[in-house]
Order: sequence, then C-alpha cells, then structure tokens
Amino acid sequence: MDALSHTQDLFFTRPSLDPAQVQKILNQTLAPLDDGELFFEASEVDSLTLDMSEIRSATYASDQGFGLRGVLDTQVAYAHAGDLSDDALKRATQTCHALFAGKTGARDLTPGRTNRLLYTSERPDDHDLAAKVAALSAIDVKARAADPRVVQVTASIVTSFQAIRIERLDAPPVADLRPLCRLHLSITLEKDGVREQGSYGWGGRDVISTFMGDDQWETALKAALHQAEVNLAAIPAPAGSLPLVLGAGWPGVMLHEAVGHGLEGDFNRKGSSVYSGKIGEQVAAKGVTVIDDGTIGGRRGSLTIDDEGTPSAENVLIGDGTLIGYMQDRQNARLMGLKPTGNGRRESYAHPPMPRMTNTYMAAGSFEPGEIIASVQDGIYAPNFGGGQVDIVSGQFTFKCTEAYRIRNGKIAEPVKGATLIGNGPEAMKQVSMIGSDLALDPGIGTCGKAGQGVPVGIGQPTLKIDAMTIGGTA
Repeated sequence: MDALSHTQDLFFTRPSLDPAQVQKILNQTLAPLDDGELFFEASEVDSLTLDMSEIRSATYASDQGFGLRGVLDTQVAYAHAGDLSDDALKRATQTCHALFAGKTGARDLTPGRTNRLLYTSERPDDHDLAAKVAALSAIDVKARAADPRVVQVTASIVTSFQAIRIERLDAPPVADLRPLCRLHLSITLEKDGVREQGSYGWGGRDVISTFMGDDQWETALKAALHQAEVNLAAIPAPAGSLPLVLGAGWPGVMLHEAVGHGLEGDFNRKGSSVYSGKIGEQVAAKGVTVIDDGTIGGRRGSLTIDDEGTPSAENVLIGDGTLIGYMQDRQNARLMGLKPTGNGRRESYAHPPMPRMTNTYMAAGSFEPGEIIASVQDGIYAPNFGGGQVDIVSGQFTFKCTEAYRIRNGKIAEPVKGATLIGNGPEAMKQVSMIGSDLALDPGIGTCGKAGQGVPVGIGQPTLKIDAMTIGGTA
C-alpha cells in the first residue's frame, strides 16, 4: 500500500476538498510566516477486553480530521476540525490570520525526505473478531488451570491504524501509514485473604498475527503469574539509601522519565530543564550513553517521519556521560539555532506537535549481569517498574517497583514489596558504576504523556548498578 496514493484517496477523493484550493489557502496563510503545515489524519482503533471469564468490552472507533498550524517566532496558531471540507479549512485559516495579521517572518528550511520503510503499511487487524475472542478465552482457561489461586484474569487486544498526510506550501506532500498493536494480560492471585497482581504486555508496529502466537501468550502467562507469586511472598521493603540494580528492558522507564523528558528541546529552550545550557558538560557517569532512535524497525515508538514531516533519526543525547544534544521539533530547533531531529510528535490532528521521545534507551556496557549482582553486598534488585513522577526543573523523581528483591552477599535474596525509588535524574546518572552487556528494549507497551497528549514510545536499557539510591520502604 503506497502511503501517498492511499492518503490522496482518503483526504481528497471522497471528502469535498480541492487540492488546488488547499494549496491556495496554504500559500495565503503560511507564506508570510516562519513555518507551518496542514496535517491530515484518519485513524481506526479496535479493542477487545476479557475480564472475569467474559468479554466485557468490544469497541471500534474511527476519526478523521485536519490540523492547521502557523508559526512565527515563538507564537503558534493552531486550528483543527473533524470536518474535511473547504469551508472548515477556510474557517481554520482565520485563526492564523487573527494572530499574525500584518506580521512576517523568514521561511524555515523544508524537511528532508526519506524512502525508508520501518514497518508494514498494512492494516494490523488480520485476525477476525472470532479468532481474537478465542485467543482471550483460551488464555483465561490456561491461567486458571495453571494455579488454583487465580481469582481474576484480565486480557486485552488493541489494534490501531493511522494514516497521516502533511501538506506544506514549499514542498511536495509526505505521508505515512502506521499500524500499532498492543496486547496485555493481568492475573490476580489470592492466598490467605491477600491478593497480589502480576501483568505483562507486548506489541509493536506490525499486523496482529505477529503477536498472537501461542508461545507469546505462554510467555505472558508465565511472566504475570511469576510477578504475582513474587508479590504474594514478598516482605516489606527496607527504607534508606542502598545500592540499586535495575534489570534490563522495561526498567528503562526510569531513564525515560527522569532523564529523557529533561532532554526535550522545548524545556531546554525555555531554560526550565535541569539540563539547560549544559551541552558539552559531563552530566552522567563515564560509560553512560543515552540514545533516542525512531528508526528501529517495527518498534512501538518508531516513525518513518515525525508529525511535522521530518524523517526520524538515531540521536545520541548523552555520549560517554557528556551531554551532546536535545530532541527537537522544527520550532524549537529553529529558535535554538539547531537542526530538527525528527522528534516533533502529536497525539492526533487535534493537537499541535511538540518535542517528544521515540525509542529511548541506554547503550550496553561490558559487565555481565551476574557480575553486577555479585558486586552488591546489601541492596535492591528491581526488574519491574510501575508508574513514576518527575519534576523537569529539578530532576527529582519517584518510581514504584512492581517487582523487587533484596540483594544479600552478592546474591538475589527474598522478594520485597512497597519499594519506592526516590532520587534526582542527573545525580542518579552520575551514580551509575556498572553497565551490563544485556541491552534489551521493552516488549512494546509504553505510552508517554506530556501536556495532555499521549504518544506510543519505546524504552530500554541493560542491567545497571546505581551506587546509592534512596528507597522509600515500609520495613
């Protein structure tokens, strides 16, 4: 499926939009300004959820619309509508005219082009409803048969397909077709009146059959049961400052929140990030390299082009502990005298773009995971995380561990629960003393929130040791 021809049919053949009229409006509206674009989007979302051995919800939603943005220096005018018509577009231009009447700027550089294909352009839902219902029902039966303590099973399958087209007055249009799948399994065990939950999710940019194999459901079942069992046996976590070993993969959510957001261009242009003005400075321990890469094939956070039309890229943000650069959209890059990095993203046509992460991870080091555990006499090992909070200005963060263990005498010992990690992003990165060789990306479940917008992202890291971390526990 060719993205340009597909979106031509979507946005110009059936709706009452005239391509010539669109270009005339763009020229009248955006020519005097620094930047801007017309962003078209059509999306479909299909979800199915099983709970308490029954299908509890089955939903389908579709949407279609446009967003018109004009940019002049630090000012942004943005208008959007779900009505794809010349009249709606004309009304949207009034927003730009009202803000920028009589003002002029200098045209920004046209985005580059790319012929890369990072994921399939096919619709993801290649399983019919009956097949998905059967898969959810089968995993419910297997989960309950696997352990008599299972009291609740919740499983879901969500697929989405997004077609975007970006029209500019100074370049040919660009388009992208974006499939996305996410599967999730949650299991609750009960023992002696105490209930604990375990969960596992996976997915990416591909057709659903890629993620629906029996082996993948079995992996999810084992992981969710293990996590719930661990928490049933866990004792209260200690409190105080201890060495912390983070597992590979999903624990990279701490890196994403505590470091990644602080490296987004808008915060740094405004001077509100703890990393502002520190390009070329040592901001992390030697050996720490942080990368944001939107070009990894099939990953949840990958993009052929970002939502401004800039090709995505592999951007090294921190190299061997030194701050190298920030993630940029077009506006903030121009205002900072830098180049866009392919990180201009938006949740939908109803939202203006801003600098956002794609797939953000820490590069591998040279230590074996066993070596890292063996180096700790008394500490915490955290292979799974829940939610967290971070203050961009100060870098302060808190994260809840959903699976954690005490390390005693260089070995993983008893599980603990109620552990909350409390720290400062830059300071934590300076405390990294050992980085594992086992880099892993998350299984494809991340959604990042910023300024009320959510976008799919990837995260990752190898096993790593932080010499001192404040643990908020209950013991």
